[in-house]
Amino acid sequence: MGNNQKQRVLVVDDEEDIIEILTYNLEKEGYEVNSAGDGINAVKKAAIFKPDIILLDIMMPNQDGVETCRQLRENPDLKNTFIIFLTARSEEYSEVAAFDVGADDYIHKPIKPRALVSRIAALFRREIKKEGDSTKITIKDLIIDRTSFTLLKDGELIVLPKKEFELIHFLAKNPNTVFSRDELLKNIWGTDVFVLARTVDVHIRKIREKIGDDYIFTVKGVGYKFNS
Repeated sequence: MGNNQKQRVLVVDDEEDIIEILTYNLEKEGYEVNSAGDGINAVKKAAIFKPDIILLDIMMPNQDGVETCRQLRENPDLKNTFIIFLTARSEEYSEVAAFDVGADDYIHKPIKPRALVSRIAALFRREIKKEGDSTKITIKDLIIDRTSFTLLKDGELIVLPKKEFELIHFLAKNPNTVFSRDELLKNIWGTDVFVLARTVDVHIRKIREKIGDDYIFTVKGVGYKFNS
């Protein structure tokens, strides 16, 4: 995201009035906006438009937002794209499912445009701050490089979604230090986003599935640590 280039937002919703309201408010703030009315078209448009952020409704015809998010996260060109779910649903399992497939934030409808713009700005500010932390970490057979957002294990590239990468990078740069779930939520998701503590467990499980159980340890009743 260069300073001289407009940040791109893809708005995905099956309600045209929501698309119009969000597009108007986002363009007024200087964002370049594109839109899609369903998940299938969203995946196609995102591959071409390459948005910096995607606002994604959960309940849509043909393909819901959770499946759409899963497909978007499979595209390596979108690995640094923020995905915010917009939903009228309030069940905990919907929120867990959203973060499970790689969401960065989860906002309940009805949407307040000014509050949404503020949340988006907060995500970008936090990303700029993290970009200053471009260290390469080598521990055991892992090489974790934040500059290129890559993780190598025994020389083999392991693909991690953005939040999984940030989580293992944070733990690895603080080896043998135990962090509670709340501390990890604050450092990875920030204080502007309300995320369930269970989301941390889901992301840790997914990381272990990809790199094994020999790196991130559970400290019962406390949290997690990276064993060096």
